[in-house]
Amino acid sequence: MDSLKELYKIGFGPSSSHTMGPQRAALRFLEKTQGLAVNKFIVELYGSLAATGVGHLTDWIIKKTLGEDKTEIVFKPDVTYEFHTNGMKFIAFDESGNVVLDYLVFSVGGGTILEENEVRKGAGKIYKLNMMSDILDWCQNSQKKLYEYVEYEDGYDIYNHLSEVWQVMKQCVDVGLQKEDVLPGILNLKRKAKKFYEAYLKDKDITTLMFACSQAVSEQNASGSVVVTAPTCGASGVLPGLLYSLQKVYGYSDEEILRALATGGIIGNLIKENASISGAEAGCQAEVGTACAMASAACAYLFGGNNNQIEYAAEIGLEHHLGLTCDPVEGLVQVPCIERNPIAARRALDAAKYAMLTDGEHVIKLDSVIQTMSETGKDLKDEYRETSKGGLAKIFRIFRRHKGE
Repeated sequence: MDSLKELYKIGFGPSSSHTMGPQRAALRFLEKTQGLAVNKFIVELYGSLAATGVGHLTDWIIKKTLGEDKTEIVFKPDVTYEFHTNGMKFIAFDESGNVVLDYLVFSVGGGTILEENEVRKGAGKIYKLNMMSDILDWCQNSQKKLYEYVEYEDGYDIYNHLSEVWQVMKQCVDVGLQKEDVLPGILNLKRKAKKFYEAYLKDKDITTLMFACSQAVSEQNASGSVVVTAPTCGASGVLPGLLYSLQKVYGYSDEEILRALATGGIIGNLIKENASISGAEAGCQAEVGTACAMASAACAYLFGGNNNQIEYAAEIGLEHHLGLTCDPVEGLVQVPCIERNPIAARRALDAAKYAMLTDGEHVIKLDSVIQTMSETGKDLKDEYRETSKGGLAKIFRIFRRHKGE
């Protein structure tokens, strides 16, 4: 498995796979074309990148990176590669219209980009153990907590990265709670986080606070602001919304929060390694479901849970999102994406509380649920994997036509 630095990434929303990944790819292509006589770029977007690229700002971020005046985007939603549906080809031309360089690359989720000949998982990575059962055995034999396994494999300097991650998360919440404008896009959605927070100041209910904080981050993401992939931009509100609220209400120290991030991170890494965190590959179960599992584990750690209780909390968080489709209305990371974040944050709290009522023993283990999620993702029709061709996106269009809009 990769370092947690490759799970928690800081970058621009609204989508880690459709915005952050393509920007990284564009920057890499610019490096490759240094010294070449380039007059024009054409970038072909395939699969989900083409189907929802406009709503996810894929074309905007690529043009911004390569130069708007000399970049053309071509959308080819019906072209997909077996390696991953989120494919893109960068083509550089000289003044005579000759191709001087082309570059095929894939945005495989969470802002990670890979070429077709690269190994997606496993070999040559930081973590030696790729199954939760093996990690739990290591922890038991070593008398260590899950966050200590992260320290062992990733090194103590991982906390420098997690500290930066936590600062960005908090800032994202703080800024988002103050905003009142309308989110970009044809849905004209008005932000709700500030109103939710004002309600919290009256009722002092932690659920209201979680809703406000998760909503704040998700709205910031939808506006194209800087967020942290946890594990993706579309699911970036779950973990910070929960942790920010728990710290505010219960007074957890930043050190405890960083250990909670490490604990949740190992869960996200396992899902990334053995299934997927890409909505285009496995639906929203891979994004919000993973985020809920990460937040459930982090919460159980803060509540003093043992390793088995933490694993159980994560299993609950993922299991009860199995089959969740990715069907963004109008191709925007707004409906139902934003709303799913605060709801998943609350579900994570409930999963942790439930697990803490037990001794950690349970029938279905996290490894089994991760495998189930992987198979479920493969079984989902293309319409439900971030293409906006089915589900809520389709029905919304039908109703709008019926109303004459």
